Amino acid sequence: MSTTGLSVADARRLAPSALYRACDPAGLPFETTADLEGADEPLGQARAVEAIGFAIGMQHRSYNLFAMGPEGLGRRTVVSRLLEQAARARSAPPDWCYVFNFRTPHRPSRLTLPTGRAPGLQRDMARLLPAQVTGKPFLVAAPTQAILDSWPQEAQKFGLTHLLDHIAFTTYRSLSKLLASGHYHKLYLDECHALKDSHEPGLKAHAARKKSILGLTGTPPAQPNRLQQELESVIEKLPRWRREVQRKLRELNRQITQGVVGSLIAEMRSAYADLPQVLEHLSAVQDDVLDHAEFFQQPKEGEGVGPLALMLGHAEPVQALMARYAVNVLVHHDGAQGAPVVFEDHPTHDNLVGRIEHESRMGALVTDFTLIKGGALHRANGGYLVVDAIKLLTQPLAWEALKRALRSREIRTEPLAQALSLISTVSLEPEPIPLDVKVIVVGQRVIYHLLHALDPEFSELFKVVADFDEDMRREEGSDLRYARLIATLARENAVRPIERAAVARLIEHASRGAGDAQRLSLSVARLADLMLEANHLADTQGNGVMTRAHVQGAIDGQTRRSARISDRLREETLRGRLLIDTAGERTGQVNGLSVFQLGDHAFGSPARITATVRLGAGGVVDIERETRLGGPIHAKGVLILGGYLAGHYLPDRLLSLTASLVFEQSYGGVEGDSASSAELYALLSAIARVPLRQSLAVTGSVNQHGDVQAVGGVNEKVEGFFRLCRDRGLTGDQGVIIPVANRDSLMLDHAVVEAVGQGRFHLYAVDRIDQGLELLTGWPAGRREAGGRFAPDTLNGRIEARLSHLAERARAAPGPEAGARGQRGRAGR
Repeated sequence: MSTTGLSVADARRLAPSALYRACDPAGLPFETTADLEGADEPLGQARAVEAIGFAIGMQHRSYNLFAMGPEGLGRRTVVSRLLEQAARARSAPPDWCYVFNFRTPHRPSRLTLPTGRAPGLQRDMARLLPAQVTGKPFLVAAPTQAILDSWPQEAQKFGLTHLLDHIAFTTYRSLSKLLASGHYHKLYLDECHALKDSHEPGLKAHAARKKSILGLTGTPPAQPNRLQQELESVIEKLPRWRREVQRKLRELNRQITQGVVGSLIAEMRSAYADLPQVLEHLSAVQDDVLDHAEFFQQPKEGEGVGPLALMLGHAEPVQALMARYAVNVLVHHDGAQGAPVVFEDHPTHDNLVGRIEHESRMGALVTDFTLIKGGALHRANGGYLVVDAIKLLTQPLAWEALKRALRSREIRTEPLAQALSLISTVSLEPEPIPLDVKVIVVGQRVIYHLLHALDPEFSELFKVVADFDEDMRREEGSDLRYARLIATLARENAVRPIERAAVARLIEHASRGAGDAQRLSLSVARLADLMLEANHLADTQGNGVMTRAHVQGAIDGQTRRSARISDRLREETLRGRLLIDTAGERTGQVNGLSVFQLGDHAFGSPARITATVRLGAGGVVDIERETRLGGPIHAKGVLILGGYLAGHYLPDRLLSLTASLVFEQSYGGVEGDSASSAELYALLSAIARVPLRQSLAVTGSVNQHGDVQAVGGVNEKVEGFFRLCRDRGLTGDQGVIIPVANRDSLMLDHAVVEAVGQGRFHLYAVDRIDQGLELLTGWPAGRREAGGRFAPDTLNGRIEARLSHLAERARAAPGPEAGARGQRGRAGR
């Protein structure tokens, strides 16, 4: 092994100061967050705030807003704050009511009232009729004798007036037939006996009178034909007499009702003289009351519905009729200041556009306009509605109902079953209510892009997008601005004051959460959770302020609670069940690094990657892909390796090898290209037959030109290998090779930084594959000389020589396949 590797290692080794970007508490001009003003605007979300402001100010119907970004960024909080500011500058919208439609009862009419006046109208209508119309001063039923006086003398002569009060009209036809058959005397005798036995007052006297008038003595009269003819003549006139009596009763009732109701309606007209819709409805109410005056006849004590009402088919209670004159206040803004801001957390179809409820009456489900209930769109009308995208899209027909309302600019309330065409029964069809609302949908980016791609109407209705950032740049002054955010969260969550050293630790942890030392995470939800847990530790210790130790204790607690899987994997490796070497050298074998995301917890773990090479024409075989355990990005990374080999070593000749790559003891899916540089190191080691140091682990992707590219999760990967080496014992020879592009991402655990400072662990940054090869093998990589070939004593020279040897063997190999391979090789040259 050449000593050149030592100088290469020194050149690529990172200093401890490059592994962690600290926040100096001395640079924070306060003692605790109690001395610090809160943030006056959303931190790091200038782009999103601008978009929200534009959507609010843009009054065109299609400029609704989709606020997108990951969970925990405080999207709803930012949206709510900006909407409330805008709402205060606007006037409150009008009230909306539903009233009975006297012309088309199944289509209730809407009323628009100025802000706050709907409850008053509802109360006034409730007090208008019941006490006056149904009370005793409004009894219009004439006494029975008065009705009798208006009947023709022929009816009284035959004593039929009281008989009509006792039997139905259908009995008269039967009576006529009996008289014609000569058995009329039996009918009258039976009827008289019934009247005699009745408890109704005065009927006994009527029975005697009927008997005397008709001359019934138990035997038929001598000349029944004359009596029969006269009786039939009277019976034929009964319908006309009855209609005349009914007409006179209605006229009388209408006159009395007009006098009582007219004055009451006049009072309401003066109170609502400025509202033409209300005046029109009051006129319809007055006309309907006059048309149904007989309904308000109050029966005598002990009586049910009168016989006249039964003949007219009016057996419905007065209360049912009174419901027609009620006012259903759908939404009102009594005492409201500004436009409404509605957050609908359960955006079902009915909760958005309202619902029509039913109630059980006489064993049947019935409904009327008073059972129409408003939805979120009704409450937000004239203001703003905020809904969650996932909750909205997972509710049946809710998304379609919202789009239909936004397109038509009106709210149609209909049952969900009717919208799904599951029922065809007659139901209410309330008059649509005009809609003026700004809708804000909050969701993740993937939901926005899916809707934009799959729903043509989406881009027409939601023309504005507010894209919330996950992090912000960590630059001059940003630490102080972030400290103000911490102070704001501390007050909102009612935690104790936080000293500046603890604030500095929170800022450092936010940088670690962003996965980049040059940025700060804007996940306010996680930051607030950490503060609450640190506050709990301060509570248990009885401290009046939150210290750095409390914050660090909360961080350690979060890690410890989520570390079961990572600890178990490391334990299995220490027991030798998972094969990972951290010392020695092996050919065609390297330690790759993987990162696992389990919920909110991410951790790194080493993985053994091996490669084998033999003569053939199969190229580089990805065993993970062949077994369908590798994802498309990983497969792409492996295919890049073949391009690197052909372009870097034998650009004019055909590769004549079959190589296989595999993640050993990997039984789940493998995705991503962050291990492609490690796979290439293993492949080149197998070709050159040069061993690799197992004390080093590698991460980084590679392109076809041999450039090492940045990867994600570099902090977790480094710490995963470090913990395994620490548990086995740090030797000073162990370390991790990372891309140069990831140097600014490092926010490593203090244990790693301390070990690097003591020389017991190392980090190296490379930007070319050759640099990594030199660190792993100790050999010089070598460059092409003037003749166009690598020096034979370099690593690249050994690789090129081996590939040339395989190509020559392939050309010399007998058989038609080898001949075809040779022809392809010559054609390539």
